[in-house]
Amino acid sequence: MDFLSEIENKLAKDEMITFEEAMELSKGKVEDQKLFLLADKLCKKNMGYKVDLCSIINAKSGGCSENCKFCAQSGHFNTGVKIYPLIDIDDVLKEAKENEKEGVHRFSLVTSGKIVSDEEFEKILRIYSVLRKETNLKLCASLGSLSYERAKRLKEAGVSMYHHNIETCREYYREICNTHTYDDRISTIKNAAKAGLEVCCGGIIGMGESMDQRIKMAFEIRELGIKSVPINVLNPIKGTPLENVKSLSPNEILRTIALFRLIMPYAHIRYAGGRMCLGEHQSKGFKAGVSAMLVGNYLTTVGNKISDDLEMIQSMGLEV
Repeated sequence: MDFLSEIENKLAKDEMITFEEAMELSKGKVEDQKLFLLADKLCKKNMGYKVDLCSIINAKSGGCSENCKFCAQSGHFNTGVKIYPLIDIDDVLKEAKENEKEGVHRFSLVTSGKIVSDEEFEKILRIYSVLRKETNLKLCASLGSLSYERAKRLKEAGVSMYHHNIETCREYYREICNTHTYDDRISTIKNAAKAGLEVCCGGIIGMGESMDQRIKMAFEIRELGIKSVPINVLNPIKGTPLENVKSLSPNEILRTIALFRLIMPYAHIRYAGGRMCLGEHQSKGFKAGVSAMLVGNYLTTVGNKISDDLEMIQSMGLEV
């Protein structure tokens, strides 16, 4: 029996693969198509054929105090990004209703900055209260660092999921940001979970990290018990320290997605920012382990039209 067959048998018995096994799978000894096929089979078995769709609104843009090297919104870099304060309830509600009409399941406010002020937080709570009354969307939030007390108040306002990426593995983190720590991120994730919120936590690939470090990130996410894992692909932004990083090939992106699926068989592996790097190969993610998708525009970059994404999903024999 070959190594991939051993892995398949193990997963079929609901056993989790080890770090060493994932590393062995990553070394290119397994044919890509066979790896993708196993990831797809596992995805359909555990997650079904319905794709979970979420969308976001850039609710407060630019001027962030943190120096994450990938980010257009960092105040440390000159990227020309728009800077504006927390947007009005009417603008949020309009966007949310449009997205719901197009078939989106989840909707999130995303704010720049390490933390929102008390005044901003109170306004955000009011926005979520309105969204809960006026839409049937599942509500998510991504507001930076979060205390347990604030997490409880978000849940009371109708938020069901909190998004907070670890961005990369612990080992590589200081290469990406040094104005706050990896442990600061873990603290926010634990506060959200303690308050009863589901947690959406992933990272960005293609920031100069090795495949080994991507796998370490996946296991760190698995250890946190995360069930929604967005995979972002670096879209190099002019003016950031990573502006000249070479983009990953479509095949390496798909291999990474497949490995994340095998490492976390019962989590939503979610297409997120930067998937445009796959170009005409975007649909292949749905045959390599993807079960969820961020649709519409991203924070500072433009995505596909939601209608185009829906067409792509349906062309793959999937449902929304």
